[in-house]
Amino acid sequence: MTTTANFPVTAGSIVVPFGQVVGNEKWRGSEIAERLQGKIRLTFEDGLGIVDFHLSNRTCILYVSEADMVAGDEFKRRLVRFRNVSSLRGIVIVEKTQLSDQYFLAVQKLVVLELGMVLLPVANQGEASQLITQLVREQSKDHRSNPFLRKQCSQLAEPSLFRTVQQIPGVGKTKALLLLQRFGSIQQLCNASVQDLQPVVGLTVAQQVHSFLCS
Repeated sequence: MTTTANFPVTAGSIVVPFGQVVGNEKWRGSEIAERLQGKIRLTFEDGLGIVDFHLSNRTCILYVSEADMVAGDEFKRRLVRFRNVSSLRGIVIVEKTQLSDQYFLAVQKLVVLELGMVLLPVANQGEASQLITQLVREQSKDHRSNPFLRKQCSQLAEPSLFRTVQQIPGVGKTKALLLLQRFGSIQQLCNASVQDLQPVVGLTVAQQVHSFLCS
């Protein structure tokens, strides 16, 4: 799926019923759409601009395909434009395949470290549909989650920073919280050695974090 540079960016104008997904009309008939049918309620709308799927009134997905990465840097401009003008929480789903693997690390650094967005890799559209279904279900759980725990997380770190650290390979919510409690910022994490990180998250994850931030 490709996009054009003059597509508008939607920012909070879409109303998404709870537990449903609103997809960009361009995805009608796609493998993602076909696989989502029967799992969650999916509707399509024109005018979503560069947004591919809205999971809620505040959260949306931008999809970067193998073809997008091979074709050049247009998809990067799309992501930067979204971050610059939209107040929505953007989740970037990226097709990590044998062909696109050579571009993946640069995309990961752009999305996670420079733009502060969540990046989730998939092998194909079928896997993407499973991920979207899971995200919708997780949002339903978050909707009923303990408000004290949510408040606690936000007090320990800025929500955007917390989400960013979670996207480092090998790091989830628990390890992200531990890393931010210990180091406090991305800059401090970048300056940390494997030996500094190991007591917090273990050797394997420490090596993954160090490799990602320092390579």
